[in-house]
Amino acid sequence: MKVKVNQECIGCGMCIDMCPEVFEYNDEGLSSVKSEEADDSLKDSITEAQQACPVDAIELIDDQQAGSVDTTEV
Repeated sequence: MKVKVNQECIGCGMCIDMCPEVFEYNDEGLSSVKSEEADDSLKDSITEAQQACPVDAIELIDDQQAGSVDTTEV
């Protein structure tokens, strides 16, 4: 699963408090993800953080939704 914090973030820190394994403050004092790829075992915590975000700045993309990219050379 991919996790992203978009430009709507106001830096309230709710997601960091709820799921510090995934979220952290960046140099601008806003939330960012430690790694774009999140472990599926953290899905519940990430979803709770997403729902708690007051500005809906957290985006989740399941691997099935992302589809696959064909990197085969022709």
